[in-house]
Amino acid sequence: MNIDLQALEARHPAALPGAPAALRALNLQLAVGEQVAIIGPSGAGKTTLLQVLACAQPPTQGQLQLGGVNPWTLPARALRRLRGQLFLAPQVPPLPPRQRVVTSVLAGRLPAMGLWASLRSLFYPTDIPSAYAALVHFDLGDKLFERVDRLSGGERQRVGLSRALLAPASLWLIDEPLSALDPMRARMAMAALVNLARERQVTLVATLHQVDMALAHFPRIIGLRDGQLVFDLPAAQVSPERLAHLYDQYEHELRSEALPVALQAATPEAPAPVVMHCR
Repeated sequence: MNIDLQALEARHPAALPGAPAALRALNLQLAVGEQVAIIGPSGAGKTTLLQVLACAQPPTQGQLQLGGVNPWTLPARALRRLRGQLFLAPQVPPLPPRQRVVTSVLAGRLPAMGLWASLRSLFYPTDIPSAYAALVHFDLGDKLFERVDRLSGGERQRVGLSRALLAPASLWLIDEPLSALDPMRARMAMAALVNLARERQVTLVATLHQVDMALAHFPRIIGLRDGQLVFDLPAAQVSPERLAHLYDQYEHELRSEALPVALQAATPEAPAPVVMHCR
Protein backbone atom coordinates (compact mmCIF):
# COMPACT_ATOMS: atom_id res chain seq x y z
CA MET A 1 0.00 0.00 0.00
CA ASN A 2 1.39 3.41 -0.92
CA ILE A 3 1.18 6.38 1.47
CA ASP A 4 0.98 10.10 0.70
CA LEU A 5 0.97 12.82 3.38
CA GLN A 6 0.70 16.47 2.40
CA ALA A 7 1.18 19.23 4.99
CA LEU A 8 -0.31 16.89 7.57
CA GLU A 9 -0.97 18.05 11.10
CA ALA A 10 -2.26 15.90 13.96
CA ARG A 11 -2.73 16.26 17.70
CA HIS A 12 -2.28 13.61 20.35
CA PRO A 13 -5.74 12.55 21.62
CA ALA A 14 -4.72 13.29 25.22
CA ALA A 15 -3.11 16.68 24.45
CA LEU A 16 -4.19 19.62 26.57
CA PRO A 17 -5.89 22.61 24.89
CA GLY A 18 -3.27 24.94 23.51
CA ALA A 19 -0.56 22.28 23.41
CA PRO A 20 1.46 22.18 20.17
CA ALA A 21 0.45 19.64 17.53
CA ALA A 22 2.21 16.26 17.68
CA LEU A 23 2.76 16.39 13.89
CA ARG A 24 3.26 19.63 11.98
CA ALA A 25 3.36 20.30 8.23
CA LEU A 26 4.51 16.76 7.51
CA ASN A 27 5.08 15.76 3.88
CA LEU A 28 5.86 12.11 3.27
CA GLN A 29 5.49 9.59 0.44
CA LEU A 30 6.03 5.83 0.65
CA ALA A 31 5.81 3.44 -2.28
CA VAL A 32 4.22 -0.01 -2.19
CA GLY A 33 6.48 -2.52 -0.45
CA GLU A 34 8.91 -0.05 1.12
CA GLN A 35 10.44 -0.70 4.54
CA VAL A 36 10.93 2.49 6.54
CA ALA A 37 12.18 3.12 10.08
CA ILE A 38 11.14 6.26 11.95
CA ILE A 39 13.56 7.45 14.61
CA GLY A 40 13.72 10.45 16.89
CA PRO A 41 13.63 11.44 20.56
CA SER A 42 10.67 10.71 22.82
CA GLY A 43 7.76 13.04 22.08
CA ALA A 44 8.79 13.48 18.44
CA GLY A 45 5.37 12.33 17.17
CA LYS A 46 6.32 8.83 16.04
CA THR A 47 3.42 6.99 17.70
CA THR A 48 0.93 9.67 16.65
CA LEU A 49 2.06 9.19 13.05
CA LEU A 50 1.35 5.46 13.26
CA GLN A 51 -2.07 6.16 14.76
CA VAL A 52 -2.90 8.47 11.86
CA LEU A 53 -1.68 5.93 9.28
CA ALA A 54 -3.77 3.24 10.99
CA CYS A 55 -6.87 5.43 10.61
CA ALA A 56 -7.24 5.39 14.40
CA GLN A 57 -7.42 9.20 14.48
CA PRO A 58 -7.97 11.75 11.73
CA PRO A 59 -5.49 14.51 10.95
CA THR A 60 -6.46 18.02 12.05
CA GLN A 61 -5.07 19.59 8.87
CA GLY A 62 -3.50 18.52 5.60
CA GLN A 63 -4.14 15.45 3.49
CA LEU A 64 -3.72 11.73 4.05
CA GLN A 65 -4.03 9.17 1.27
CA LEU A 66 -3.65 5.41 1.66
CA GLY A 67 -3.62 3.48 -1.58
CA GLY A 68 -4.71 6.64 -3.39
CA VAL A 69 -7.77 7.14 -1.16
CA ASN A 70 -8.51 9.64 1.60
CA PRO A 71 -9.86 7.27 4.29
CA TRP A 72 -11.85 9.96 6.07
CA THR A 73 -14.00 10.63 3.00
CA LEU A 74 -15.11 6.98 2.78
CA PRO A 75 -18.48 5.62 3.97
CA ALA A 76 -18.31 3.72 7.26
CA ARG A 77 -18.36 0.28 5.63
CA ALA A 78 -15.61 1.18 3.15
CA LEU A 79 -13.51 2.63 6.00
CA ARG A 80 -13.83 -0.66 7.90
CA ARG A 81 -12.69 -2.57 4.82
CA LEU A 82 -9.68 -0.27 4.48
CA ARG A 83 -8.79 -0.72 8.15
CA GLY A 84 -8.84 -4.46 7.52
CA GLN A 85 -5.85 -3.93 5.20
CA LEU A 86 -3.86 -2.20 7.97
CA PHE A 87 -2.06 -3.95 10.81
CA LEU A 88 -1.02 -1.88 13.84
CA ALA A 89 1.20 -3.52 16.46
CA PRO A 90 1.35 -1.29 19.56
CA GLN A 91 4.33 -1.38 21.86
CA VAL A 92 2.27 -3.28 24.46
CA PRO A 93 0.11 -5.80 22.53
CA PRO A 94 -3.50 -6.06 23.79
CA LEU A 95 -3.50 -9.81 24.36
CA PRO A 96 -6.22 -11.35 26.58
CA PRO A 97 -4.27 -12.83 29.52
CA ARG A 98 -6.19 -16.11 29.78
CA GLN A 99 -6.13 -16.78 26.05
CA ARG A 100 -3.94 -19.43 24.45
CA VAL A 101 -1.09 -18.19 22.29
CA VAL A 102 -2.43 -20.05 19.24
CA THR A 103 -5.74 -18.19 19.52
CA SER A 104 -4.01 -14.83 19.97
CA VAL A 105 -1.89 -15.35 16.85
CA LEU A 106 -4.79 -16.54 14.71
CA ALA A 107 -6.68 -13.40 15.77
CA GLY A 108 -4.55 -11.61 13.20
CA ARG A 109 -6.90 -13.08 10.58
CA LEU A 110 -10.09 -11.68 12.13
CA PRO A 111 -10.44 -8.74 9.68
CA ALA A 112 -10.86 -11.24 6.84
CA MET A 113 -13.27 -13.52 8.68
CA GLY A 114 -17.04 -13.39 9.02
CA LEU A 115 -18.80 -13.13 12.36
CA TRP A 116 -19.48 -16.84 12.86
CA ALA A 117 -16.00 -17.88 11.77
CA SER A 118 -14.52 -15.31 14.16
CA LEU A 119 -16.56 -16.62 17.08
CA ARG A 120 -15.74 -20.24 16.24
CA SER A 121 -12.02 -19.48 16.12
CA LEU A 122 -12.11 -18.28 19.71
CA PHE A 123 -13.09 -21.75 20.93
CA TYR A 124 -11.82 -24.05 18.17
CA PRO A 125 -8.64 -22.63 16.56
CA THR A 126 -8.27 -23.54 12.92
CA ASP A 127 -5.10 -23.69 10.82
CA ILE A 128 -2.86 -24.33 13.79
CA PRO A 129 0.14 -25.04 11.48
CA SER A 130 0.04 -21.44 10.20
CA ALA A 131 0.07 -20.10 13.75
CA TYR A 132 3.01 -22.34 14.58
CA ALA A 133 4.92 -21.23 11.48
CA ALA A 134 4.39 -17.57 12.40
CA LEU A 135 5.64 -18.16 15.95
CA VAL A 136 8.73 -20.00 14.70
CA HIS A 137 9.90 -16.81 12.96
CA PHE A 138 10.10 -15.22 16.42
CA ASP A 139 11.52 -18.26 18.27
CA LEU A 140 8.20 -19.02 20.00
CA GLY A 141 7.15 -22.32 18.45
CA ASP A 142 7.26 -24.04 21.84
CA LYS A 143 4.72 -21.54 23.26
CA LEU A 144 1.92 -22.46 20.83
CA PHE A 145 -0.51 -23.73 23.47
CA GLU A 146 0.79 -21.69 26.40
CA ARG A 147 -1.49 -19.19 28.12
CA VAL A 148 -0.66 -15.54 27.48
CA ASP A 149 -0.46 -14.65 31.17
CA ARG A 150 2.34 -17.18 31.59
CA LEU A 151 4.57 -15.42 29.08
CA SER A 152 7.26 -12.85 29.78
CA GLY A 153 6.89 -9.30 28.49
CA GLY A 154 9.26 -9.99 25.62
CA GLU A 155 7.40 -13.15 24.66
CA ARG A 156 4.09 -11.27 24.61
CA GLN A 157 5.64 -8.64 22.40
CA ARG A 158 6.77 -11.30 19.94
CA VAL A 159 3.32 -12.93 19.96
CA GLY A 160 1.92 -9.54 18.97
CA LEU A 161 4.39 -9.35 16.10
CA SER A 162 3.51 -12.89 14.99
CA ARG A 163 -0.05 -11.71 14.33
CA ALA A 164 1.22 -9.54 11.48
CA LEU A 165 2.26 -12.63 9.52
CA LEU A 166 -1.34 -13.89 9.44
CA ALA A 167 -3.08 -10.55 9.02
CA PRO A 168 -4.64 -9.80 5.59
CA ALA A 169 -2.80 -6.47 5.57
CA SER A 170 -0.79 -4.61 2.95
CA LEU A 171 0.54 -2.08 5.50
CA TRP A 172 2.31 -3.07 8.73
CA LEU A 173 2.61 -0.32 11.35
CA ILE A 174 4.91 -1.46 14.15
CA ASP A 175 5.46 0.70 17.23
CA GLU A 176 8.68 0.10 19.21
CA PRO A 177 8.79 -3.67 18.58
CA LEU A 178 12.07 -4.21 20.45
CA SER A 179 11.46 -2.46 23.76
CA ALA A 180 11.14 -5.71 25.79
CA LEU A 181 13.57 -7.89 23.82
CA ASP A 182 17.15 -8.90 24.52
CA PRO A 183 19.71 -8.02 21.80
CA MET A 184 19.74 -11.46 20.15
CA ARG A 185 15.96 -11.76 19.86
CA ALA A 186 15.70 -8.11 18.86
CA ARG A 187 17.91 -8.80 15.83
CA MET A 188 15.93 -11.95 15.03
CA ALA A 189 12.57 -10.16 15.25
CA MET A 190 13.73 -7.20 13.17
CA ALA A 191 15.17 -9.42 10.45
CA ALA A 192 11.98 -11.49 10.31
CA LEU A 193 9.73 -8.45 9.96
CA VAL A 194 11.81 -6.74 7.28
CA ASN A 195 12.50 -9.87 5.23
CA LEU A 196 8.89 -11.08 5.28
CA ALA A 197 7.57 -7.63 4.41
CA ARG A 198 9.95 -7.53 1.46
CA GLU A 199 8.94 -11.01 0.29
CA ARG A 200 5.23 -10.20 0.49
CA GLN A 201 5.53 -6.65 -0.89
CA VAL A 202 3.96 -5.31 2.30
CA THR A 203 4.71 -1.70 3.20
CA LEU A 204 6.41 -1.65 6.61
CA VAL A 205 6.66 1.42 8.85
CA ALA A 206 8.34 0.87 12.22
CA THR A 207 9.23 3.31 14.99
CA LEU A 208 12.46 2.56 16.81
CA HIS A 209 14.59 4.00 19.59
CA GLN A 210 17.40 1.57 18.70
CA VAL A 211 19.17 3.60 16.00
CA ASP A 212 21.70 0.84 15.31
CA MET A 213 18.87 -1.61 14.54
CA ALA A 214 17.19 0.90 12.24
CA LEU A 215 20.39 1.49 10.28
CA ALA A 216 21.21 -2.22 10.07
CA HIS A 217 17.83 -3.47 8.85
CA PHE A 218 15.99 -0.66 7.03
CA PRO A 219 16.96 0.83 3.67
CA ARG A 220 15.22 4.14 4.42
CA ILE A 221 15.35 6.19 7.64
CA ILE A 222 13.05 9.07 8.61
CA GLY A 223 14.09 11.38 11.44
CA LEU A 224 11.36 13.21 13.38
CA ARG A 225 11.73 15.82 16.09
CA ASP A 226 9.02 18.01 17.60
CA GLY A 227 6.53 16.66 15.07
CA GLN A 228 8.55 17.81 12.07
CA LEU A 229 10.64 16.03 9.46
CA VAL A 230 14.37 16.48 10.12
CA PHE A 231 15.61 14.12 7.40
CA ASP A 232 14.39 11.38 5.04
CA LEU A 233 17.40 9.48 3.71
CA PRO A 234 18.79 6.11 2.66
CA ALA A 235 20.34 4.42 5.68
CA ALA A 236 23.85 4.75 4.20
CA GLN A 237 23.52 8.54 4.23
CA VAL A 238 22.47 8.87 7.87
CA SER A 239 25.74 10.13 9.30
CA PRO A 240 26.70 10.55 12.96
CA GLU A 241 26.44 14.30 12.42
CA ARG A 242 22.81 14.01 11.29
CA LEU A 243 21.99 11.80 14.26
CA ALA A 244 23.67 14.27 16.60
CA HIS A 245 21.53 17.04 15.13
CA LEU A 246 18.36 14.94 15.45
CA TYR A 247 18.93 14.19 19.14
CA ASP A 248 20.96 17.28 20.10
CA GLN A 249 18.08 19.38 21.42
CA TYR A 250 16.71 16.47 23.46
CA GLU A 251 20.10 15.67 24.98
CA HIS A 252 20.78 19.35 25.65
CA GLU A 253 17.56 19.58 27.67
CA LEU A 254 18.52 16.47 29.65
CA ARG A 255 21.95 17.90 30.38
CA SER A 256 20.43 21.21 31.44
CA GLU A 257 18.04 19.49 33.84
CA ALA A 258 20.81 17.36 35.31
CA LEU A 259 23.35 20.19 35.53
CA PRO A 260 22.62 21.39 39.08
CA VAL A 261 22.90 17.83 40.42
CA ALA A 262 26.09 17.20 38.50
CA LEU A 263 27.60 20.46 39.71
CA GLN A 264 26.60 19.66 43.23
CA ALA A 265 28.21 16.25 43.01
CA ALA A 266 31.37 17.72 41.44
CA THR A 267 31.78 20.51 43.96
CA PRO A 268 33.77 19.43 47.01
CA GLU A 269 32.10 20.08 50.28
CA ALA A 270 33.63 22.67 52.54
CA PRO A 271 35.44 21.06 55.42
CA ALA A 272 33.54 21.06 58.65
CA PRO A 273 34.97 23.52 61.20
CA VAL A 274 37.08 22.00 63.92
CA VAL A 275 35.76 22.85 67.34
CA MET A 276 38.17 22.60 70.25
CA HIS A 277 37.01 22.46 73.83
CA CYS A 278 39.42 23.53 76.55
CA ARG A 279 39.07 22.08 80.00
